[in-house]
Amino acid sequence: MLATPADDPFQEPRSARLTAWGNALLAGAASPDHAAAAVLGGDESHRVAGLPGDAEGELHGLTWALGRLRVLGVRGLRLALPSAGHPLGLTGPAPFNAGAMAAGEAVLAIGVPIGLVPEVGVFGPEGDRSATVLWRCSEVNDTPPADVPSLHEAEFELADGLRQATVLLTRLDVAGAGPEALKALEAFRRRGHGELLAPGYPARAVRVLESARQVSALLSIAAGGHGAAVSASEMAARREVLAPLERTARRAQVAAYNALVDEPR
Repeated sequence: MLATPADDPFQEPRSARLTAWGNALLAGAASPDHAAAAVLGGDESHRVAGLPGDAEGELHGLTWALGRLRVLGVRGLRLALPSAGHPLGLTGPAPFNAGAMAAGEAVLAIGVPIGLVPEVGVFGPEGDRSATVLWRCSEVNDTPPADVPSLHEAEFELADGLRQATVLLTRLDVAGAGPEALKALEAFRRRGHGELLAPGYPARAVRVLESARQVSALLSIAAGGHGAAVSASEMAARREVLAPLERTARRAQVAAYNALVDEPR
């Protein structure tokens, strides 16, 4: 069974963890073992395939693969969070973009034109599931990533987005939607956020990421059927209204995770 980020809208994307902790390792702010353990998270295993120089079918663990990326000349990593019609963070070519679109996420290296897309397999009974991840590496275009804002731009857009979200969610009566919406909101609040960015990231990136995740969580709850709208047509209209805010939140997340390599220090 394959999983995508949409399966759990509150879960940090695995590509985001790899970007953050890979950047911390490359910057000397984290050890290889610590970085690999942080990327692994609660998953059963992560393997990497297709690194330059690999034989067909050759697989590596995270610690070895991260070290190999550094030897190859990788200076940093960037996150991509594409969706249909919005190739956020991607550079091409088309086959790589298609794989990243299907996964909803990817990591692109700086210094060497390669990218990694996760294939996630979920197994086990409901309530006791685990996952294995295979990172497939392939060549990408050495061009600027699509539609990635600066932290300053992302922070400004989020501030306006939060105001819009407040108005929209009030109109949709999400706060009064009953126990399911309240339970979802409480689940988000209970999740820790301090661990989402690795050592070395600027405080502004942490602040932008926290705001972006708050907006994403609220929009996921609103789009999930909570609130006053109940018919299919009303739900479709709701998703259309919320789509620009969801894009703003994703752009801000990408800017935050890429800050260690894209923002001046």
